[in-house]
Order: sequence, then structure tokens, then C-alpha cells
Amino acid sequence: MLERSSSWDFSFFLLASLLLHSLVTAQLAKPSSWQTLSGSAPAVIAKGGFSGIFPDSSFAAYQFALTDSSTDTILWCDVRLTKDGVGICLPEIKLDNCTDITYEMVLVFVFLKIKLDNCTDITYEYPYGKRTYSINGKNTSGWFSVDYTAKALENVYLVQAIYSRTEKFDSSYQILHVEDVAIQIKPPGLWLNIQHDLFYTQQNLSMRSYVVTVSKRVIVNYISSPEVAFLLGLVAQFKGTKTKLVFQFLGDDDIEPTMTQTYGSLLKTLPLSRHLLLGFLCPSNTFGIICLGFQNDAIIPYNFSYDPLAEYLKFVDNGVFSVDGVPLQTILELYRRSEGCYSHLDKNNSSDPGKPVIISHNGASGTYPDCTDLAYQQAVQDGADFIDCPVQVTQDGVPICMSSTDLTKTTTVATSAFRGRFSVIPEIQKNEGIFSFNFTWEEIQKNLTPSISSPEIDFGMFRNPRYKNSGKFMTLSDFLAFAKDKPLSGVLLKIENAAFLVERLGFSVVDAVISALNITGYNDHPTQRVMIQSSNSSVLVKFKQQTNYNLSYRVDEYISNADDSTITNIAKFAHSVAIKKNSIFPSNYNYITGQTGVVPRLHSAGLEVYVHILRNEFVTHAWDYFMDPYVEINSFVQTAGVDGIITDSPRTTKLYRRNTCSKLGDKLPQYMKPVEVGTLWSMISQAKLPPAMAPYPVLNDSDVVEPPLPSAPVKPSAPIGGNTNAVTPKSAPTPSGSTAPIGGNTNAVTPKSAPTPSGSTTPLSSFASVFISLTMMKLLSQLLGQS
Repeated sequence: MLERSSSWDFSFFLLASLLLHSLVTAQLAKPSSWQTLSGSAPAVIAKGGFSGIFPDSSFAAYQFALTDSSTDTILWCDVRLTKDGVGICLPEIKLDNCTDITYEMVLVFVFLKIKLDNCTDITYEYPYGKRTYSINGKNTSGWFSVDYTAKALENVYLVQAIYSRTEKFDSSYQILHVEDVAIQIKPPGLWLNIQHDLFYTQQNLSMRSYVVTVSKRVIVNYISSPEVAFLLGLVAQFKGTKTKLVFQFLGDDDIEPTMTQTYGSLLKTLPLSRHLLLGFLCPSNTFGIICLGFQNDAIIPYNFSYDPLAEYLKFVDNGVFSVDGVPLQTILELYRRSEGCYSHLDKNNSSDPGKPVIISHNGASGTYPDCTDLAYQQAVQDGADFIDCPVQVTQDGVPICMSSTDLTKTTTVATSAFRGRFSVIPEIQKNEGIFSFNFTWEEIQKNLTPSISSPEIDFGMFRNPRYKNSGKFMTLSDFLAFAKDKPLSGVLLKIENAAFLVERLGFSVVDAVISALNITGYNDHPTQRVMIQSSNSSVLVKFKQQTNYNLSYRVDEYISNADDSTITNIAKFAHSVAIKKNSIFPSNYNYITGQTGVVPRLHSAGLEVYVHILRNEFVTHAWDYFMDPYVEINSFVQTAGVDGIITDSPRTTKLYRRNTCSKLGDKLPQYMKPVEVGTLWSMISQAKLPPAMAPYPVLNDSDVVEPPLPSAPVKPSAPIGGNTNAVTPKSAPTPSGSTAPIGGNTNAVTPKSAPTPSGSTTPLSSFASVFISLTMMKLLSQLLGQS
């Protein structure tokens, strides 16, 4: 995956945009909802084509960019010259270097650093072609286009340079000439980006002459460069033509080679740069702002909670200014949708159809620590219909909202004075933990703080560190009191481990929940519904016997189907079923391979279907969704027909629901239509298809039917699963009624320090394992190819 190289990019472009906006606002001929220079929607430029899936600058990447986005997308080509002066499209000057990124991956206490630097397979075709040149005063080693004729490069194929992207289309596409892009693909607009003009001059090649010559053979709409002298040399040739010249600012501290000034210092003279500026040299001497750096699979600023659309709208629809264009490095659908369907929503006052139902997962846990007051406040603000409380119980019988009864997952207990309370309780989980029912509510309140969850930590994707320990824990009563007067459809209470709590602690969580709802007046609430969710049918059966609440059965395993009798059985005690994403769209190697019939079968029994858990982090999305959470939501809503979305980020689903294109019917633009199931899978060559996966099991009666829950008084019992060697902190209250622990580890040792992310032994997800295996295979093959 990619990280932005520095924090300057966006503040830099924001500053430039604001400065230029003040210069040109008065020149707009008529009012427009877009605050661009022309008043039109920002131009969309496909930088290297659809490079989030296909190799950058490949035929497939360029072609897919046009067929999958819109008819006016501009194709961007980074021009390099061959030994015989032919212009080719490659993202970097070195044929073996598209990126220079060091990945640090945590793999069971081992830090693995890998340099990713291949965008072609030239090292296999010409293993002894490595050369060293001085480029901008720095010695650079690698394989360079200037050492090969265009003919010699015909057997060199493009590969995906970024290893967090799919490699299934590697070595399938040749290097394209500039004319190939213009003539074979016929884009609505062609953008040539030029760098290192001085380097080519030193090799007796003239990039300036090439650009002038090629522009006579094909239409070139834009020419950009970060080199002032190069652009100045083109002003006379392109004066009076439709070709626009664009000056590209690089890093704030990078040095412009001809003026020997940093780009940051050049920006300070912005009002004086009337001919070459961060934008177009237009006939009317006005300027446009082009903003680089957007891509779906980059670790974007935490402010956006990994939502690429939210980031993009900040630059094009913020109420103050709009940049005039965006060269995109990965996926174009998102940006076309943002302009056509998601922009100016407040101004258009678009109606919210109310479907799919939005259910929070631990509140807005993509922004704040799970189940805290801040997470719930944010979920309401973001537009959730139902906010959820996973009900856990304390030693003194207080029902609380906590995403897990194991406090190590979302609290600071592992670094607290209570870290000696680790124990193993097989009925709860396989690994050791520190459990809520061995703490009083006072102990939790006074000694522990929330800790934000980062479920994709294996990929180095952390959630907002600013809010790492923000918020306060809530009891169930606090949660219900908070939700009662909010603009919600209702609350969802999740109940797990009910049988364990009754049998081992003598505590009836069902009775405790019913009591809390009665006390807070939810039984008589005029607008809000109560939804109870559990993966245990016995819990829902008991609620059905005693209440009229809406009941939801959650299936935590992947399934391919369900027996008729099982569906009939579920319909007797539940109103809805929550199933995992892969139970609807099964995938192999992160490619969607088909669609199950689970949703329509559940619908036929009168059961609503909710899908869980949707997250914004791009590593959670199948390749078919193009690292875009909105494509994923669209597929589950339009193709699968789910009734609700359970999500860490309610704002994302709410924004999807408010899009202005949802009512267009047959006139729905191409970029808003759901992806066709299995399209990418069908494009993979037979030789590169991964092994077939065994089908998921069919849900049957034995998976669902459970014995009735035993009755028990609503009272706390002695702590269980404790560590007899653990020392109760002096500052903490001594647990009342403490007895010998049940199921505990009597030989457990109190840890000296808290576990850290780098020391985590949590099993990697299947996708993470595939990613690591792929990286190692590529690295090994690369080393063998160069040996």
C-alpha cells in the first residue's frame, strides 16, 4: 500500500488553490455550482490509466479507464525517450523503478523490509543491462529506456509496481508508445507529462523536439513539467493552439533544476508567476489548479477515516473553492460519481430514501474507540439509523456497552495495574484474555481508558491516533438514555455468551436487558424500535417469549446456502438475519467468483437481510470494488438487494444513500451501476488463476437449534477464570465474594509490560497472508532473476 511521502502535498495545494482562487474569481463569466475557474466540473485525468488494478500505463489500464468512468476522461502519459528517440509511456525514468517504497510488515515479531521497485520485467529480458547515470546531480542505478531502442523493448512487459495491488495481470501488456495511446485508444484528451529534460539532453536526445513533433501527429491537450526552462521553450511553439502548458510543483524542499530554487520558494512568488504556474497557460491568461496525489489505496489523512470520496470532496466541493482538475493514480469511478452524484448535496437538498438501513458497529468505531460516548455521538451525527450496544456484564452485575467481554481488545487493561488478571476461558475464546465479569463497574471506570480498534493493523493501517484513548465507557442504561431523544430509528442490543453467564455466573443477561429497557421507557417509545441481535437462537427465542422486540439472528460463519427447514426455523424466532460479506459474494484470492442465493432465499421467508461488517480500509475490499467502499456498498444494495448495512463508518453509507443519482432509473450513469459479478476473475489468464476454493458449508438445523436458556436471578456471582497468582492493586477495590477462579491459569505470570502492535501474535487474516506470500515470492523471483 502507499503512504503519502510527506504532509506538504495537500496543505500546499490548498494554499495555492486559495491564492489563485482570489485572483480569478472575478473572471468567471457566470455563477456556477462549481467554484472552478471555468465554472465546469473538475477535469478528471487518468494518471497511467486504471492503474489500481492493471499495470500503470498498460493498454488495459488506459482502456479500462475510459470504459469504466466517463467519455471525457483525459489519459495521462509519463513520457520517456528510447535510444532512438521514440516516446514511450512509463511512470518512472527507470524501467525497473516505478516506486521506491519500503514496507514494514509485522509478521510475528519479525520486521520485514522490502524495497518495491519493478514496473517492467526488463531485468529478466536484459539481466545485465544495469547502468548508472547522473540525474539532477544524483547518481542513479537501474535500467533506463535511453539504453534500448523501441524495437528492443518490444519483448519487455509491464508489471504491477505496488505489491499491495493485484499481480494477476503482470507481464500481459507491452510498453506503449505515445502514438499508440492516442491512435489505438482514442482518448477524449491526452496529457503528456515530461520530467528530466536535462538528462535526455545529456544523452543527445531532445525531449522538446519530440514533444513538438508528436503534437503534429496526434492531438496533445496538455503538456506538464516541473522544469521551468522546458516549458518556457515550448511557449512559442504552442502559442495560439489548444494545447495547455502546466507547471507541476514537486515537493516543498525539492529543487527545480533550471532555477535552482526549491518549489516551496517558487510558490511564495505565486502572484508574480503569470506564465508558468501550478495550472494552465490559458489564452485569457487565467490559471487553473490541478491537484495531484489522489488514490484509493493510499493511507490518506486520518480526518477522512479512510474514505477516499470524503477526501476528494474536500478539494472540489468544500464551499470555498474547487480545484480545476485531478490526475488520478488508481480508480476513476469514484471521482466521476463524486462530481455527478455526490457533490452539492446540501445545495440540492437531496432526499434520503432511507434504504439500506444503516446500523453502526460499536458506534462510529472507524473514528473513535469502540462503544464510547464519542463513538455513539459520531454515529448519530453521521446518520446511523440504529446505534448498537454489545452488552457485556461486570462482576457486580452492571450491563455495559463493550465490543468484547475481553477487555484487552479495546481498553488499556493490558498496561494497567490489572494486567495480571489474564486467564483462559475456553467457553469464551481460545486465547487468554482479561474479562469484564471479573471487574466491578467502578474498577473499569476508575482504572481503564478506551483504546481505539485498528482491525487492519496487519497492513499498517491504524485508525486516528488523535482519538486513540478518547471517550468514556457507557453502561447500558447510559446508552439507552443517550439514544432515547436522538433522531434514530432505534437501538440494536447485541447479546452473546448468555448461556455461559447463566451457568457460570448465575446472571441472566436477557432479564437484565429487559429490565433496563423497561426502566428507561423504551417499551413505550413512540418512534424508536428495539432490535435484539445474537448468534444464539436460544437468546432470541427467550426474547420472543417475553417481548415484542425486533429480533435479528447473526450468522458468524461463511455459508453458501441454507436448508429450507433451517430458514423456516429461523423465521419462527427472528425478523432478520445478519450474514457476512463472503456469504453473499464469495471470493478467491480477493476476487469475487460468484454470488450465492442466500439473500433471495431468506427474503422468500420474510426475513430481512443485513450484511456485516463493512469498513472503509481499502484492504477489506475485493479487487472488484476497486478499493472503493462506495462500489462495495452499491454491489450489496443494487446487486444483492440487502436491507441493511452494518458498518464501522455510518457516514460513508449515509453519503451513499443520499446520492442524487439513486432515482435516475434507466438513466443511471455507467459509473453508478454495480460491478458485474466475476468480471475481473474472468479476465485472469488460466495460467495465473489461483487454486479453486472449497465451497462454503450450507447452514443447517444443527448449526441453529439450541437448548433453551436456563433461568437465573439477576445478580453477580464470584469472579471466574482468574489468575491466583495475580496481585490485586492496592488502589483498586478488592473484588467482593472472590473465590478460587474457574478455568484460570494458576501458573500465569504477570506481564512486565503491555503487548505492542509489533509483538502481536494475532493470526493474520487470509488476505494478509496472501499479501505476505505474494511479496516474498516476488522478492525471491526478483533476486533469482538478477543473480
